[in-house]
Amino acid sequence: MPYVNKKRPYKKEYEQYQGTEEQKKRRAKRNAARRMLSKEGVVKKGDGKDVDHKKPLSKGGTNARSNLKAKPKSKNRSFARTSTRKVK
Repeated sequence: MPYVNKKRPYKKEYEQYQGTEEQKKRRAKRNAARRMLSKEGVVKKGDGKDVDHKKPLSKGGTNARSNLKAKPKSKNRSFARTSTRKVK
């Protein structure tokens, strides 16, 4: 836990990571996938589900319907990592 008894530098995080053009584009792709499944009635706001990309966008996956599925947040946000903490 890096921020024990310290304020988290949200502004700095946004400027250096979340606000970069690359991250904005990735976020837009994730939001588009969520909207697609929402229109189909697979997910809805507050249902506790995430849209999962079977092949992650970071690994060359797409937002094609065949690459998307709904998963509970607890299952989608925990996955195997390498010794350097990168996603396998």
